[in-house]
Amino acid sequence: MPALRLVLGDQLSASISSLADYSDGDLILMAEVAEEASYVPHHAKKIAFIFSAMRHFASSLEGGGKAVRYVRLDDADNTGALKSEVKRALETKAFDKLVLTAPGEHRLKTDMERWSDTFDLPVQIRRDDRFICSLDRFDAWADGRKRLTMEYFYREMRRETGILMEGDKPTGDQWNFDQDNRKSLPADLTPPDRAWIEPDAMTRQVIDLVAEQFPDQFGDLEPFGYAVTAEDADAQLDWFLKNGLPNFGDYQDAMKLGEAFLFHSVIALYLNIGLLDPLKVCRKAESAYENGDAPLNAVEGFIRQILGWREYVRGIYWRFMPDYLERNALEAKRPLPDFYWTADTDMACVRDVVTTTRKHAYAHHIQRLMVTGNFALLAGIDPKAVNDWYLAVYADAYEWVEAPNTHGMALYADGGLMATKPYAASGSYINKMSDSCKSCSYAVTKKNGPKACPFNYLYWNFLIENRERLKGNHRLSMIYKTLDRMTDEKTDAIAADSQRFFKRIGIAE
Repeated sequence: MPALRLVLGDQLSASISSLADYSDGDLILMAEVAEEASYVPHHAKKIAFIFSAMRHFASSLEGGGKAVRYVRLDDADNTGALKSEVKRALETKAFDKLVLTAPGEHRLKTDMERWSDTFDLPVQIRRDDRFICSLDRFDAWADGRKRLTMEYFYREMRRETGILMEGDKPTGDQWNFDQDNRKSLPADLTPPDRAWIEPDAMTRQVIDLVAEQFPDQFGDLEPFGYAVTAEDADAQLDWFLKNGLPNFGDYQDAMKLGEAFLFHSVIALYLNIGLLDPLKVCRKAESAYENGDAPLNAVEGFIRQILGWREYVRGIYWRFMPDYLERNALEAKRPLPDFYWTADTDMACVRDVVTTTRKHAYAHHIQRLMVTGNFALLAGIDPKAVNDWYLAVYADAYEWVEAPNTHGMALYADGGLMATKPYAASGSYINKMSDSCKSCSYAVTKKNGPKACPFNYLYWNFLIENRERLKGNHRLSMIYKTLDRMTDEKTDAIAADSQRFFKRIGIAE
């Protein structure tokens, strides 16, 4: 008897485990469902990207002779929910089993584990083997360790894959070149023009559908230039390796007003949806170094983001869910300010990042961590609200990758499971790494008062509010000694400025 094989919207890989033993008579189910498109208010461009990539993938499967049941969002009989679409498909003929690959979100996996009883049918939930490190392998590395430090995990991945290794030693005799990758952008260095993909007829049809079905969704739907096929995603990667990677290392932490992409790859959305293979991406980057096309600090920094961070955060997510997202170590509870959606703020750096996010469903990692993430940390914004925002607005965001990066790295809500100290910074960091302070309504040189950069007094207010929670952190001991030397008048001014600002933006307690 045949099998029903479910492929989710972020499982668009020809090698996906749910299709590994496909045989004639089997049926592949893919469905655009409102439930998954709207459980958070996803960016319009994110929805269009996923739906178009799904349709192109389904078309390629059919072109390869496979039977596909594809349910479009606007199909009259679409039930709007994944489970009920599985139920409808099971009613089309007799199947002896349901085969699927484990999803990337805990809520879905928990539901799917009950499907065997729901449908009175054997359900195979297969491992997602599109990652370099299996979850069992991550757990084996993590077991017995007091701290799960990414750097040490990354070194093990380097040893196991042989990437950037010379025998048992790292290429260049260093594991990490991060110290070389923190330069601000020179005024005379112009980022390369992006080679975007012109939407084909199928993508244009999806764009029209999203415009009709989600008219009030956050974000600009057009222009649309993201790749929606594996072939075009690979071409985007090749463009980056030639045009972006040589300067990526030096300037990966830099920010510039109006420049969304600089020298970044913008391939996370393709990796996370399945259009690119992470190990192949790393091998290609390694070849760029070996061929003399990019310096070692750039190649190592890029590979670390994939072989290190991406694999690491996935392991963290699945090891500690479902309790992970319930953690709120700093007891943050203020609401998310409206300007995260509107960009209506006098803070030039925040306005630029939110504007970039709205236009492209994208911002690079420093914009996410040290601008919007840093502000949310300093202002004590409720982690759930922040997590939901990041999950909604970025085209590459799926809970397994978004949650640890936001909850752990940006917000320190996990109490230091991932980071040894909060990634808190004043305006001086943003001024060093960007040009936004030059045109800002606030003065980064002012520490207090209505014209002072809010990041300045919010930084110290954060330390004051969280003294009891953070005073035992040895990495903050010098900072707290500096705080202790401040006069009462100074700390009172910090608190007053912070409360005045919170009231102004509508998040005062």
